[in-house]
Amino acid sequence: MAYDNTITIVGNLTRDPELRFTPSGAAVANFSVAWNLKGRDGQEDKVSYFDVACWRQLAENVSDSLTKGSRVVVHGRLDQRSWENQDGDRRSKVEIVADDVAPSLKWATAEITRNEYNGPPGGGQGGGYGGGGPRPVSNEPAPAPQYDMNEEPF
Repeated sequence: MAYDNTITIVGNLTRDPELRFTPSGAAVANFSVAWNLKGRDGQEDKVSYFDVACWRQLAENVSDSLTKGSRVVVHGRLDQRSWENQDGDRRSKVEIVADDVAPSLKWATAEITRNEYNGPPGGGQGGGYGGGGPRPVSNEPAPAPQYDMNEEPF
């Protein structure tokens, strides 16, 4: 899908994804991603938090695969929604509606398990091409690779 307001962020989950289902049966997972901007020359670090919503098969895969602390790459679009709270006050929120979520492999490895694709739910159009698996992604730094400096690179 092409949108004029696409966004890609890389950060760590601040909590386990929360998986729910709409009355019509569509899966939705919500989580938050923290992105750190390291301060320089004695300045304080800045942390930004982004709420993310995933739908359908992506929601189920995210819920099965990711846990608090997982480093992820989220690609999607910005969406603003408004509602009225119990006191009658209007509230609004901007969140990322994810088109794709992937584990960051900068400091981790992942094992990919391809899910069987059964077509879009209800015969309509949509995503949900599967992927992911039940293995949480570790965010521990990988050991430094060992290279033989005398070996040809190709």
